[in-house]
Amino acid sequence: MIGWVLVVTSSAYLAYFLKVRVLTPGPLLEKKDWIQLVISTVTLMIGIANVRLAAMREQRQRSQLPK
Repeated sequence: MIGWVLVVTSSAYLAYFLKVRVLTPGPLLEKKDWIQLVISTVTLMIGIANVRLAAMREQRQRSQLPK
């Protein structure tokens, strides 16, 4: 569940960032914007890893159950 929350929130922020800060005319990106972009990207990668590891753990537990 936590992995999905991380994926959804960071994806939403990245979509917002691209739409509002990159694709519209305005001031240049500042250091703060780049740091937020990197943090959001890292959060997305951690969330994806969390979801994949949880799926692998569940699959391993299912295969170890007696039939």
